[in-house]
Amino acid sequence: MTILIVVENRKLWPHDIPGAEIVRARDYLTDPRFIGLKRAKVFNLCKAYGYQTLGYYVSLLAAARGHKPLPSVTTIQDLRQGALLRIASEGIRDELRHALAPIKSPRFELSIYFGRNMAKRYDRLSGAIFGHFPAPFLRAEFVHVDEWRLNSLRPIGWAEIPEPHREFVIEQTTRFFARPRISDPDRLRYDIAILWNPEEVDSPSDERALQKFEKAAKELNMRPWRIGKADYGRLAEFDALFIRETTQVNHPTYRFASRAEAEGLVVIDDPESIVRCTNKVYQAELFKKNGIPCPKTLIVHKDNRDEVGPALGFPCVLKRPDSSFSAGVEKADNQEELMKHLDAFFDKSELVVAQEFVPSSFDWRVGVLDGKALYACKYHMVRGAWKIQTHGKRMRYGEVDTLPVEDAPPKAVEIAVKAASLIGRGLYGVDIKEVDDRFLVMEINDNPSIEAGYEDTVLKDELYVAIMQSFYDRLEQRGAQTASGNGNRAQQAS
Repeated sequence: MTILIVVENRKLWPHDIPGAEIVRARDYLTDPRFIGLKRAKVFNLCKAYGYQTLGYYVSLLAAARGHKPLPSVTTIQDLRQGALLRIASEGIRDELRHALAPIKSPRFELSIYFGRNMAKRYDRLSGAIFGHFPAPFLRAEFVHVDEWRLNSLRPIGWAEIPEPHREFVIEQTTRFFARPRISDPDRLRYDIAILWNPEEVDSPSDERALQKFEKAAKELNMRPWRIGKADYGRLAEFDALFIRETTQVNHPTYRFASRAEAEGLVVIDDPESIVRCTNKVYQAELFKKNGIPCPKTLIVHKDNRDEVGPALGFPCVLKRPDSSFSAGVEKADNQEELMKHLDAFFDKSELVVAQEFVPSSFDWRVGVLDGKALYACKYHMVRGAWKIQTHGKRMRYGEVDTLPVEDAPPKAVEIAVKAASLIGRGLYGVDIKEVDDRFLVMEINDNPSIEAGYEDTVLKDELYVAIMQSFYDRLEQRGAQTASGNGNRAQQAS
């Protein structure tokens, strides 16, 4: 992939960076060579990114050409939003307290160069800010009113960098561009980031499965990169994002998905799917509106809590809207247990999902991708329990049987595909109970578990290839659309 460093005046950046080409901003905007360039990372070092300035147009047209700009237009716009600065300030509160505790002045200014500062004690804070607002050179101002807050943040150009800082800035720029690259950069067509958390107990994919995803990506001409929450600022460098960490709306995974989508990456799970799948209240309303068969359900609030018992009977099941992996799900055998569980749930959510108890020895899980059934499993209940997973002194799991999709009940597969289509065209796991020849949808999960030796028992490596193939096909489709637009622009330019 071509690396371009774009500056307004070549004399203002008299430094060569190994592996990168220095380009004048006007040349990048008008030269047909850059208009028709297929793949490039564009590091925009213009002195200003204000609306309709050269710096603004460099990032804007880079995105239109299918290039990867840093900063992106999304970041440029975010830097102008005071509300986003306040949100970021909340998100980096710990770093602020730690780094700025010794400062006695009520104001403090920090220069950030590709996520670093000349004083190493500020590196963690600098990296956190760069993660929220990935731009090459930034200047942050903090104020202390009861506690330290990020008051303002703006991009700066080379001319604003103090002379004593410039050698350090060149070092950091070189460091940033010196990340490992394969010896034959043209061999792999796309870069796909896999977001995961090695410390997560219930990760959607285990190490063996992740390795299989990586192998499949390489077979399809894509280079996989594992990333973590510290790599938020790097998202614009990739073509696609595959989230293999348990998702929640109030969580970094949602922020990653939203940023990646804004940057034009192909994303699974996309932010809309995360919102829809991680809230059972939403799904209850969705199923009701679209005639999806499901257990008798009641949305409970503090004013109708007394209606649960008469409406659903006992036992009944209560679910926290954002529950996952059987956590936040409780069974009430009587009115006293019902009230106890509701009190606990209402401490965290205004609404709770209550359902009739539907006993079964297993749940069907149908994996759906791009609107088609991909795999089918039986998730058996833990021995002596009514859940597929129990939380206690140690985690206990039920057995998993995987079947060819064609051997699963056709009605279950049909309902799963229909239900998933109401969420989107991503990767989903639809949980279904089979009771007296009836199939009831329990929930739709984004980011479904895919672990080696379980969900892949039937398809084996083909399961991983199928998922990576979806990324590749989407990227090719996006590339074809971009190429068509670039061809028209190049023809006009000539």
